[in-house]
Amino acid sequence: MAAPDISKLKIERGATPSAPLRRPRRWKWLAIGAVVLAVAGALVARVGGGKADVDIVTVAQAWPSQNYTLLNATGYVVAQRKAALSSKATGRLEWLGVLEGSRVKKDEVVARLENRDVSATLGQAEANVKLAQANLLQGEAELADARNAWQRAQDLLQQKFIAAAAYDSALARYNKAKAAISAQRAAITAAQANARAAQVAVDQTVIRAPFDGVILTKNANVGDNITPFSSAADSKGAVVTIADMGTLEVEADVSESSLSKIRIDQPAEIQLDAFPELRLSGTVSRMVPTVDRSKATLLVKVRFNDRDPRVLPDMSAKVAFLSKAVPPEDRIPVTAVQPAAIVQREGKSVVFVVTDDKARLMPVMAGRKVGELVEVRGLKPGDKVVLKPSDKLQNGQPVAVTKK
Repeated sequence: MAAPDISKLKIERGATPSAPLRRPRRWKWLAIGAVVLAVAGALVARVGGGKADVDIVTVAQAWPSQNYTLLNATGYVVAQRKAALSSKATGRLEWLGVLEGSRVKKDEVVARLENRDVSATLGQAEANVKLAQANLLQGEAELADARNAWQRAQDLLQQKFIAAAAYDSALARYNKAKAAISAQRAAITAAQANARAAQVAVDQTVIRAPFDGVILTKNANVGDNITPFSSAADSKGAVVTIADMGTLEVEADVSESSLSKIRIDQPAEIQLDAFPELRLSGTVSRMVPTVDRSKATLLVKVRFNDRDPRVLPDMSAKVAFLSKAVPPEDRIPVTAVQPAAIVQREGKSVVFVVTDDKARLMPVMAGRKVGELVEVRGLKPGDKVVLKPSDKLQNGQPVAVTKK
């Protein structure tokens, strides 16, 4: 047998294998991971784990008296009896016995001017009164002596022991003594009048409280020159300003188009800007019968039914004119929220309270309407709740507050 020819067998070094190449497996795993993450994100969003954009409102403290309000107006607290105390006399302020906030009684001495000059005049007038009274006593003694002399002369004339001329002289002396008595009594009256005038001048240097009240302002200090009308340079007119706190009222401007809603003795509620939590009962006392043409408003005065020592003149105030007096049970504030914050979940009224950037479901009990709000129990004023929560919002879900 002939041997096989292997000379034609050889390996081609540059030849390309005909089998297909395998792709790397890592692209396959990346695609699978992306799908898994997408599904997981969808599941998380479905169960409420993603942040939800929400609007929030604050739980407020509301007053049921809002349900009786017909009209609101603004104004200021004004003392209806108020006085700037000064003196009719001119002088230097020597003594001041009050400060701002001091309470004084009627006729109590508030301040005193230097009064040595008018006091000296008063002393002189009182001395003139005494002198006139002494002259009257002397005149009465002379009158008694003249009367006795005239009576003796009359007896002697009847007995023809004296001449008629002597009798006439005694009678003239008696009549002159009587006339002197009348003049001396008139002199006493004049001296007493001068003394009263001097006393008035002294009294005018003493400044007294015209009524019970509180000192509002102190306009002068000891040593200042006081003049009646403060016309001189470096002088003061009023020493202090006093107000009767029992006459405090609120003066509010009401548009003339709303006057049909207001009447005398109408109940009202007064709220002070300085004390928002304070609501005081009031009554319309009077309406000034003049319309301000520039503002088309009428001045309405509301007196306080409830007195509070914190109320001071010139405080800003809001007045609510009511349809009827507020019952005692409606004068207590309640917790209220906007109706859109309350939703139904599983047959219960709930709200979502936002704490730590999460919405916490909280059951509440809704009550009556208070103005535009609804009374709720289970919340406290100041809580932040979600406004118009969606059906997908879940308890404990993180939220992002949308700025309005």
